[in-house]
Amino acid sequence: MKDIKDLVIKPLKKIPDERGAILHMLRRDDEVFTEFGEIYFSIAYPGVIKGWHEHTKQVQNYAVIQGMIKLVLFDNRENSPTYRNLLEIFTGDLNYALVQIPVGVVNGYKCIADKPCIVANCSTLPHEQGEMKRYDPIGKDIPYNWDLINK
Repeated sequence: MKDIKDLVIKPLKKIPDERGAILHMLRRDDEVFTEFGEIYFSIAYPGVIKGWHEHTKQVQNYAVIQGMIKLVLFDNRENSPTYRNLLEIFTGDLNYALVQIPVGVVNGYKCIADKPCIVANCSTLPHEQGEMKRYDPIGKDIPYNWDLINK
């Protein structure tokens, strides 16, 4: 696995107290903030794969607020120095972080927890029909195998 140009991974704060906790994600004065389009939450059940998605106009800002996911990124930008690089990121309860996914980087994730995961996405543009390309999560377009590999 290699790096991907323009990908940002930023550790985030969880502030617990006796009432619960606050989970920070993204602020407009944050150095990685560019623009607000919409925020939504995606829920996946254990073992479920969501992907592959490639956005053509909008930047994605992911934070897993419950559970754990294996987020896999594939640089599909022909003019990028990291073209065709793959990267796995394990994020969520055990590694709370903001992952900013650039335009043209294909992404998908698998819920690897024993409970549903909730992924928050603050994208730079509102949803637009046809803006996103989809690929079969177990097809041959992206050179990746989602199976568990014991190391």
